[in-house]
Amino acid sequence: MCFFYALSQTAQSLKNRYQLADDFIFELGPELSGPIYYVSGFDFPKMPVLTNEQPARLQVFRWGLVPSWVKTAAQAAEIRAKTLNARAETVWEKPAFRQAARQRRCLVPADGFYEWRAFNGKKYPYYIYLRDKTVFSFAGLWEKWVDPATGEILKTYTILTTAANPLMEKIHNTKKRMPVILPRECERDWLRGDLSEADLRALTEPLPAELLAAHPISRLITARVPDRNVPQIQEAYHYPELDEV
Repeated sequence: MCFFYALSQTAQSLKNRYQLADDFIFELGPELSGPIYYVSGFDFPKMPVLTNEQPARLQVFRWGLVPSWVKTAAQAAEIRAKTLNARAETVWEKPAFRQAARQRRCLVPADGFYEWRAFNGKKYPYYIYLRDKTVFSFAGLWEKWVDPATGEILKTYTILTTAANPLMEKIHNTKKRMPVILPRECERDWLRGDLSEADLRALTEPLPAELLAAHPISRLITARVPDRNVPQIQEAYHYPELDEV
């Protein structure tokens, strides 16, 4: 599962990280200007992706995939809440994802994500990131939908999930899932046009646990405050009851 993540990088650092074209544009809009310490998929935000069609350009798509066969805006609004994530094991079978799995894949830049651990009837939030604290890429799929009533073009994406590695089994200890994080050397393979189902399955294996780090964070992430997009949301927080497990 992956419904919340972070991307607190500057445009220049992303340009360098992904070797983007010199004339690329990085514009998220006023609601997400500056570093993104926290974003929720349930807000259906616009976030940067790199697609197989334009791998050297950072584009801004809306999170929550809307398949091309959707008929109305009402149907699009309904389905996107169910397509923030896609199970890597079934994307070749599910009607919402199978065409995108074959033809429209993307990289979703991030530098961390959030998940909850269940313990003694309570849930504790964690921040998870690469041990070297660098930018990584979720494996994503994307779609282009045209609203037949208005002609508006909507570009959307979903993040793939896979079975949890040992670290994530401990944190996400109910459903035991994690987002697909691509090894850096495999990112361009994910965007290849000739990717087979077997290739996809090989690329969506869980990232080794030793490459990740994680720590508990405060419940600021679920607090009723005007803005949770602040650096404090990622700070380590000590829960004494977790010392025993």
